[in-house]
Amino acid sequence: MNRLADATSPYLQQHAENPVDWWEWSPEAFAEAARRGVPVLLSVGYAACHWCHVMAHESFEDAAVAGYLNERFVAVKVDREERPDVDAVYMEAVQAATGQGGWPMTVFLTPEKAPFYFGTYFPPEPRHGMPSFRQVLEGVDAAWRERRDEVGEVAGRIRAELAERAAVYGAGVGVAPPGEKELHQALVGLSRSFDPERGGFGGAPKFPPSMVLEFLLRHHARTGSAAALEQVRGTAAAMARGGIYDQLGGGFARYAVDAGWVVPHFEKMLYDNALLIRVYLHLWRATGDELARRVALDSADFLVRELGTAEGGFASALDADSVDPETGKSAEGAYYVWEPGQLVDLLGPADAATAARLFSVTATGTFEEGRSVLQLLADPADEAEYAQLRATLLAARAERPAPARDDKVVAAWNGLAIAALAECGALLDRPDLVAAAERAADLLLSVHLSAEGRLLRTSRDGRPGANAGVLEDYADVAEGFLALYAVTGEAAWLKLAGGLLDTVLKHFADEATGSLYDTADDAEELIRRPQDPTDNATPSGWTAAAQALLSYAAYTGSERHRTAAERALGVVAALAGQAPRFIGWGLAAAEALLDGPREVAVVGPVGDPRTAALHRTALLATAPGAVVAVGEPAAGTEVPLLADRPLRDGAPAAYVCRHFACQAPTTDPAQLGEQLGVRHH
Repeated sequence: MNRLADATSPYLQQHAENPVDWWEWSPEAFAEAARRGVPVLLSVGYAACHWCHVMAHESFEDAAVAGYLNERFVAVKVDREERPDVDAVYMEAVQAATGQGGWPMTVFLTPEKAPFYFGTYFPPEPRHGMPSFRQVLEGVDAAWRERRDEVGEVAGRIRAELAERAAVYGAGVGVAPPGEKELHQALVGLSRSFDPERGGFGGAPKFPPSMVLEFLLRHHARTGSAAALEQVRGTAAAMARGGIYDQLGGGFARYAVDAGWVVPHFEKMLYDNALLIRVYLHLWRATGDELARRVALDSADFLVRELGTAEGGFASALDADSVDPETGKSAEGAYYVWEPGQLVDLLGPADAATAARLFSVTATGTFEEGRSVLQLLADPADEAEYAQLRATLLAARAERPAPARDDKVVAAWNGLAIAALAECGALLDRPDLVAAAERAADLLLSVHLSAEGRLLRTSRDGRPGANAGVLEDYADVAEGFLALYAVTGEAAWLKLAGGLLDTVLKHFADEATGSLYDTADDAEELIRRPQDPTDNATPSGWTAAAQALLSYAAYTGSERHRTAAERALGVVAALAGQAPRFIGWGLAAAEALLDGPREVAVVGPVGDPRTAALHRTALLATAPGAVVAVGEPAAGTEVPLLADRPLRDGAPAAYVCRHFACQAPTTDPAQLGEQLGVRHH
């Protein structure tokens, strides 16, 4: 019996009609494997995963394969976005055993959850040196029945290796947070792998290095490093002009398959776009770059328009595949690519020629033969013409079959979106974006957060999922709430962030070492408790929590939270010189710690334009991780940073403090801008 029909995950529901007798990850599934004396097939993927769909169609929809699988295994299907803890533990095992990983992830386990055979995608027939999925099933079954001792030895060896890997993170225990030397070493390391011609770091495939770019922006703000800023500008411009960016609708695809950002892997993820909105916004804030401003706004509009849910949250992703109108079959990128003839049919020969030049649509194609991914390699000569062409193409594209949407709401990624939209709306005078951030925050409060202060990982259609929140959920939602406080001055958001961070310290922190675990101390026990300070597609929960703890301490003066942040950042010092590309969020947090962070208190009547002018100037500060509090003098009872900050001669005033020392208060936005090094936009 297939048990996925009632799952909250769209990815699991995609498999509800398979002839495979799928179970969700549950104690009952492993109990069934123990009862029958058979191994467990663990298959992990996500809704926007192209090769997950391919393997499902080739193997999991095949009645003969399913029959063999059902007879000899218990099959468990996991959405990695719902259960990042399960994904992390077994992906680590796959990488330890094979040296590589990816999705779909295919792992065979004992009924005690110990992994013993590993892989990713397997084809339906032997291909390019890979066995077929049926051959893998037959080989694992034979090993299980005939060589059980060997299976136990492999499982034990992998457990031991995972324990050794966990010990590596102990290198940061008792180490001071990164200082000037370590942060400079990180910049040097990034400079070695920076691609000066095409932007980004390393070669193909290229992923948007959001967390690294945030570090580089903060490093430039603190030190004035031209090299740091040049790496951000080069990468941001190359991505914004390339095919990885949706030149019509805004928003970024997951990654580019080439080194020049031309051809994307077309799925569009909430977390990428939330992180990149902030990067481009912060680049505009630092430089006034108009392209960065447009990309930030267009991506924010994409996020609200195409990922917004009826309940006020944000969906996880748009699929890479959609139905090709010409063939009637599902194909990767079909929604986004263009042929020259399509432009002629839509625009007429003259405008089609202009559009083809502007967006690099060629007869040979940049994606597949005759089909091109749109790029914008040069600024348009005529902005009005560009806007009209773009609007016409976007309207025509909207008539095509759209990619499927994974509409589950993930707490962590909504936290990132809340922070991005709140800041973007405030800095670029778009109150509708701030309102969208508030709606998403309200959904998290009403559906995801319990009265005891515990978060649920996901919801769908306003219905809460069953899985407990992990560290990144608490950290990123706290980050979103802190951003909302900075923008709105509503002290409730600061208090809510503090509650989430108290849960982090109580349930996720190791008091002896200061390190942080990805799962709570009362979460389901896996073969090891996952823990990883390095970034993946999203900021590490460990370092995201450190950043949020540091900000909260700056608002409240809490020594407990600041000390926790400092202890958590010790591991960043150990990794800064070795692997800066994979510790970007931790490096960004370390920049904030080294700079203070700056604390800006704006005191004045709410609604007074003078208060608003000071508040906006404070939000334009580029100082790493600067915190901004705004409110009436009486608000100091709720926000310690506002305490004992009087008006100046009856006028709203701003106070800038750093390292326990404050500059003279000012009532003049221009003077405040000078104190904070603000560019005047």
